[in-house]
Amino acid sequence: MSPETYAQVSNLLVPTATVVYAIAMVAHAMEWAVSRAVTKAEVNEPALVGAAGSVETAHSSVVVPTGSSRAEAASRVGLLLTYLAFVLHFGGVLTRGLAAERVPWGNMYEFSISASLAVAAVYLGFVHRYKLQWLGLGVTLVVAAVLGLATLALYTPAGPLVPALHSYWLVIHVAAAAISGGAFTIGGLVSILYLVKARAERKVVDGGTMPASLRRLPSAEAMDGTAYKVLAFAFPLWTFGVLVAGPIWAEYAWGRYWGWDPKEVWSLVTWVVYAAYLHARATAGWRGRRAATIAIVGWVVFIFNFVGVNLLVSGLHSYAGV
Repeated sequence: MSPETYAQVSNLLVPTATVVYAIAMVAHAMEWAVSRAVTKAEVNEPALVGAAGSVETAHSSVVVPTGSSRAEAASRVGLLLTYLAFVLHFGGVLTRGLAAERVPWGNMYEFSISASLAVAAVYLGFVHRYKLQWLGLGVTLVVAAVLGLATLALYTPAGPLVPALHSYWLVIHVAAAAISGGAFTIGGLVSILYLVKARAERKVVDGGTMPASLRRLPSAEAMDGTAYKVLAFAFPLWTFGVLVAGPIWAEYAWGRYWGWDPKEVWSLVTWVVYAAYLHARATAGWRGRRAATIAIVGWVVFIFNFVGVNLLVSGLHSYAGV
């Protein structure tokens, strides 16, 4: 096919993937809504947090299942639709690259569709290993929002790269940044839900009851561990992409390894925050709320680096000033 045909296919696949992600989001929202329909016994009995997906009443050793067939069905449908959207999304990114005859990372539109693909890829890569189906609503919301914004406000026709970007270090640098950014997003979403679940668990200890929808989440302790594993996976990639591949590419493109460009500064700030997160856990034993707060701050800094710096600040990087 010609580049023009590939461009047309990409322009069809990306919006279609956006719609399918949105439908998956609705399915996951139904999963949470259905989970609120609990029995009278669950509402009246203070619950002690047990294994993921179940609670133990305060006055009985009987384990009360919190799920329902409808909630589980909605979860499966949402996950299957997410897989379908991911395939369409991947096809849209691939054909965009074929249309441009290069890696599809030459402008803000292309990086947006590629970075959101990385978010979905990390989620689907970890969903079964860490049983992350409960995160589907947040992931599909983020990915659908990014794709929708990219399609409606950031679209740029496929074209050649500026000469400074013609280097295989671009591929290595941006790929590492996109994958680690996807993992930062998953870690940030898990950390937010951790704070919600931990607060609900504290209320249970004080004699209250846990909202039915939150009982689908794993225990706060398990979520804290999941966030740590995901961010521990992301940090070395970000370190390599920012502190190794990035400076090498900068020396090739601009004749210097580091120039305190706004993107470089905020990439370093992001690295410092996540380094503090891992250091605090390893040396000071920080767990729980304090660790989750640092993880959320790191995600906010990353989002500003991705959105704010790209759209509001001009610099040498190709996405700035778009």
